[in-house]
This record gives sequence, structure tokens and C-alpha cells, in this order.
Amino acid sequence: MIASAYLAAEGFEAELAEELRRAGRRVEAWHGRLALSRDPPLASAWALDVWTDPREIAAPSVKAASDALRAIQRNWSAYAATHHRRAALITERLPPVKARPLAFPEPAPTSHLGAWTLLAPDRLLASPVKASPFINGEVAFVEDREGPPSRAYLKLWEALTRLGRHPGPGERCIDLGASPGGWTWALARLGARVEAVDKAPLDPRVAAMPGVTMRSESAFGLDPAKEPLVEWLFSDVICYPARLLALVRRWIAAGAARNLVCTIKFQGSTDHDVAAEFAAIEGAVLFHGAHNKHELMFARLAER
Repeated sequence: MIASAYLAAEGFEAELAEELRRAGRRVEAWHGRLALSRDPPLASAWALDVWTDPREIAAPSVKAASDALRAIQRNWSAYAATHHRRAALITERLPPVKARPLAFPEPAPTSHLGAWTLLAPDRLLASPVKASPFINGEVAFVEDREGPPSRAYLKLWEALTRLGRHPGPGERCIDLGASPGGWTWALARLGARVEAVDKAPLDPRVAAMPGVTMRSESAFGLDPAKEPLVEWLFSDVICYPARLLALVRRWIAAGAARNLVCTIKFQGSTDHDVAAEFAAIEGAVLFHGAHNKHELMFARLAER
């Protein structure tokens, strides 16, 4: 019996498989990007979504499949790895699920959403509950194609949406490795006071935004013990994960940042050992978002 299922982002199945192996979770089979396990579910950094209560359901016809799903609950999202035409026909018989792009900082949806897939033409796998409120764990935004100097802001938007928190007007933020300014732009749009730290310059349009100041320094040259308490520390610095880990630990040890949100960027192969050290930090949240590349997001938020 399948007790849990984990949906990887495209191209990151190997990272998810290794994470599950290290956690003692056996993968019985892969269904497209969906890892099927007989072991109980666990929180997974490399899964876009986790199906926490999957059950197999006989589906001898399209009507029988849709009727079975509707008998459990109203809202369902489909993951169609195979049997695409039949999956589409089943979806047509289910109540529609709106998946409009979010206008950041609009919060994540709170409505209940399950997930299903066709393991075979006559067999469903359906989980009435899952970890992500988004279809297949993928959040889309109303994008700004003119203001930000890069698309890096999307992964920050996603991280803050998943965390359910973001800087408020007037809150002091430090953005490490800020150039060309995608994250600084996103934070300044929230009304935060942003100190952009980088030896490379910001895009002039970002540098001119209200509340933005530029510090032409190295992210690793700052002494957190000498910094006034900052509400939010952000980092999208390109560096080896172990070096970022040391930086994060310094800021935490100094008590110099109430909230931290950082990108762990893997150079070459995935360093699962260092990822585990990040995860072991008290209060840590670790995840791979739909807008992330070969990287994980690390966050540690202060209690409200």
C-alpha cells in the first residue's frame, strides 16, 4: 500500500531520491516525477508537494473515477504523468479549481485541495490532503516584466509566500549579494528600508528607489556583532554552501537578525551533508521552490 508520495520539480528527481534514502524512506516506484513510498510521509525539502494520505481507487470508467473523487471531497488537482487524455476527461467532470496567478504579496490560498493521478487507465491514486496549497506545488505570480532587473525576485516572492511572512513598511533589511538588485527591488516595493550589500553596483533604477541604500562591501566582510539589529537578513550570494552555512551561523550566534532568508546554491553536485546541517539549525525551514534552480531556500523566522 502506498502511504506517501513526493512530487519532484522537473530535473530534480535524483535530489529527492537521495533525500528520501537518507531519511529512511523507500521509493517503491516512480510515476513520472512522483515518488511512491510505502513508508509514512515526512517533510521533504526537495519535493514541491507531498501527498500525505494517498489511497488507490478502482476507476473502471471516466465516470466512476470522477464519481469516486467527488464522493471524497470537492476540490482536486490532477498530476497527469501518463494517460493524459483520460485524465483530461476525468478533470472535465470535476468541479473547476481556479489557479490564477497571485499578485504578490497576496497570501497563499487556504481552501482545501487534494491531488490525484492515474497509475493505470483503471486505477487512481488520490490523496485528499497534501502539503502544498498549490496545484502540483507550483505557485505562479502576476509578473512585473519592467521593474526588476532580473527574474530572481520570483524565487523571493515564492519563499515569502510559502513562509506566510514578509517585511513590512519601514522594517530594516540587509540584502547580501544584492547586485543587480532583483531582491532589493522586491523588498523596496514592500516599503522596507533595504541596505543592499555588494561590491558590484545595483541597477540604477533600483538604487534610486525610496528606502534603498547601497553598501559597497563584501557579504562575508560584515561583522554581525557590530551591526544594529536587523529585522530581515536576505542572501542570494553565489558561494559554496559550506561558506554560506558559516555566514548564517555567525549572524545567528550574534543575534543580529530576527529573520533570515537565504538561497543555498549548489556548485556541481548537491551537497546533501551541508543541506542537512542547515536543516538541523533550530527553527530552520528548508525547501526547493518552483522558481528555484539547483538550490534550496533556507529560512529561520522569529516567533511572533
